[in-house]
This record gives sequence, C-alpha cells and structure tokens, in this order.
Amino acid sequence: MGVFKAAAVQMRSGTSPERNAADMERLVREAAQQGATYVQTPEMTGALIRDKQAGAAAFTSQDKDVVVSTARKLAQELGIFLHVGSTAILRADGKLANRAFLFAPDGAMIANYDKIHMFDVDLDNGESWRESASYEPGTEGVVTDINGVKLGFAVCYDLRFPQLFRAEALAGAQVLSVPAAFTRQTGEAHWHVLLRARAIENGTYLIAAAQGGLHEDGRETYGHSLIVDPWGRIIAEAAHDEPAVIVAEIDPAQSAAARRKIPNLKNARDFTVNAGEAPRLRGAAS
Repeated sequence: MGVFKAAAVQMRSGTSPERNAADMERLVREAAQQGATYVQTPEMTGALIRDKQAGAAAFTSQDKDVVVSTARKLAQELGIFLHVGSTAILRADGKLANRAFLFAPDGAMIANYDKIHMFDVDLDNGESWRESASYEPGTEGVVTDINGVKLGFAVCYDLRFPQLFRAEALAGAQVLSVPAAFTRQTGEAHWHVLLRARAIENGTYLIAAAQGGLHEDGRETYGHSLIVDPWGRIIAEAAHDEPAVIVAEIDPAQSAAARRKIPNLKNARDFTVNAGEAPRLRGAAS
C-alpha cells in the first residue's frame, strides 16, 4: 500500500453495547465516505460501564459481541480495514479482556490485541481507577500487515510504556495505534505530548481515536483524537470532546525518511545502569 487515508473515530460510548454499535456504524460510514481505507475506533467502543455487576451483565464472549459482529460486516460492506480500538470481551476462563480487533476488507479478522498495561492509578481530587480488578492483562505486543504497511497495536495506558512502542517499531511497524479513553485530568496534562513523543521516538505515524465527554456511567474523558506524522507533527485533530471523524493521509515513505534523518532505532546500544548497591539494570537496544 502506498499513500492511503486513515480515519480516527471519536465517540462517547454509553452503557448499551447495541446503541454504541449503532453510533460506531454511523461514524465509520462517515469516515469511509471521506475516503478512509483504514478506520480506527476508540478504546471501549462497546461500552463504558463503571459498575462491575452491570458490566458483567452487559459484556459477552467474542462470538456473541455486537460490536465485533457489526465491525466485521461493516469492513466487508465498505471494503476497509476496520480497527475496533477495543471492547470488553468475556474470556473462556470467566475473566474480561480489553481487546482490540482488526478486520480486513473481506470481513476476516486479521489481528487482535489484549491491552497489556492496566490503568491502576490514584489521581488528584479523589479520582482512582483499578482496571486490574476487572480485566486480565495481555502478554503479547502485536504488529500486523495491512496491504504492505506494518501496524503496531496498543491501547490507552500502554501509551506511558515506551518500550512497547520501541519493540513494535523494531519489529517493522510504520504506523502505531493508541485508541484510548484518557480521563480528562490526565488528557489535559499529558495526551498531546506523549502521543507526539512516541511518534518522534520511533519515526512512525501514530493514530489515536479517543473517547470524549461526560459518559452515562459518570466518567469524563478528554477526546482530542489525533493523527501524528513521523516527525511529530499533528496532521489531524478533533480539538474537542464531541463525537467526530478526523482523516489524514498516511505516506509510509515518510516513516522511512524520518528514520534516515535520525536513525535512533539503529543507533541504540546495550548498556547497564550502575545504581550503587542496587542490582545493575540492563538496557537492551533490540
């Protein structure tokens, strides 16, 4: 694939997976009408449900999930790569996964990714989250091919762990993805700078579809879906928290050009850290 149009879909998912699937369909169709051949939706496209019991009643297995089935049909009908940023999936062992899916233009599922890093934090003003209380973390980074372009996966809090993005870039990723449901508090502080940094560090495009606004379950997310180029420039942004579609051209040659100018992936070296009496830590270049 040469130059192509990518879209990030900004949503405000509620507590009903069926309503959210309908909202996703409307926005994905809008993105396809604008010429996007790769479309990404946010983290937790299917539902944002704070209450654990309500979530247990709403979330289901992958084969029964309405967002998964709707996305598969949409990808095939519209002839696009459709990346469901994530949705909650009930695993066979009874635990939940925060799982991303990528569907091909023929409707086939070509990749999935379970969020690795759990959002367990205590913020100002009493805002506290324990994602690990409900979700089982993934253990594997994923890079897949979309018509000759390598796409790397991440979800939301993964953004704060640059080693994941570096590993995927070293595995060939030219485009990195960070669908998210960043809180307003953390988004205002860190969203733009972290996304630009991950793109610059790895010489890749970065596409981040976000949740935005005040949700039915009471949480508030930042919005501001972004597409960033390999030089760290923001080339598309939803500069608000309302549902929206943003579109930008992705030119894989620009990733190669950025890496030629600053070949930090090649220049990295192994090293150790001498911390006095503490164990020496090793930094790997690959």
